Amino acid sequence: MHFLAGDIGGTNGHVALMRTAADGRPGGLETLVYRVYPCAAFPSLAALLQTFIAAEVRTPVSRCVLACAGQPMGDEVVNDNLAWPVRSDVLRAALGLDEVAFLNDFEALGHAIEGPLAASGRHLCGPLVRGQGPSLVVGPGTGLGAAVHVPGSPHAAVFATEAGQMDFAPHSLREREVLAWLAPDGGYVPVERIVSGPGLLTAYEALCALDGTTPTLGTPRAVTAAAAAQADPHAVEAVELFCAALGGFTGNLAMTTMPTGGIFLAGGFLSSMFDLLARSAFEERFLHGRSVRALLAQVPVWVTEHGCHGVQGAARWYVRHRAQSDAMEGVHA
Repeated sequence: MHFLAGDIGGTNGHVALMRTAADGRPGGLETLVYRVYPCAAFPSLAALLQTFIAAEVRTPVSRCVLACAGQPMGDEVVNDNLAWPVRSDVLRAALGLDEVAFLNDFEALGHAIEGPLAASGRHLCGPLVRGQGPSLVVGPGTGLGAAVHVPGSPHAAVFATEAGQMDFAPHSLREREVLAWLAPDGGYVPVERIVSGPGLLTAYEALCALDGTTPTLGTPRAVTAAAAAQADPHAVEAVELFCAALGGFTGNLAMTTMPTGGIFLAGGFLSSMFDLLARSAFEERFLHGRSVRALLAQVPVWVTEHGCHGVQGAARWYVRHRAQSDAMEGVHA
């Protein structure tokens, strides 16, 4: 079976032509072509996929699976960070597909833990060896996502979340000042407002405003570069605040799942600033305090490049999903 698999985020769309392995291995997959496209360059997701099909696909395909930032609900993906509306009926009509399946992008990364993702990271803190319990994948990018992977037989279970929409919980007095700047009249502020790529820029702008200075940096990349070069004190402070908030958020999630199988911080954004993250207060904030510190100290944490893992996880999920659907149809036939 040939099919399209994609990992569609707020910034980039990762697309591949996949086929089930010729040797018939259960769950075996081959990646025939893999490409990455900037979402802002296309007026719609259909246009992005059509560009890939026209340039790379020589074998007719009728099926597609897409891991998208957001949550699938019926024929659409409900999201705050994608560049355009995403609907399966529109994609089927525009591309002549028989089936378009959706899953959450971090749910796909959770399925990728069973593949090469788990062996591709750089160790950040905690033990060097994974335990046997659940695993957690967390990633700040255009937004903030998370999913839980629970080992099981015959297959692991993966649970998507909207953890990035949880309330931002300030820890330090400076973080409370930033929160008050973001919401001067109170109210809900999601944690991804700070713990994301755009959130890092927001933190930088907030710190500049609080100190009465004019921000001179206009992108998250510029903020991290200035922080690495020690060229802008507010950039340095913004990265420190971001890393500490990420540590606290990840620790909060860890306390709900006890992921002794490890935590994987995913995405090119974190990989590019690994040295800053390693020197930050991430670990201290992750460990929290009192008795829970001893428990969280047993949880290993790695930083892994997102890359093609989302596509691979989506494809793994889809092949399993199709097999289960076919088996149910056989039962009811």
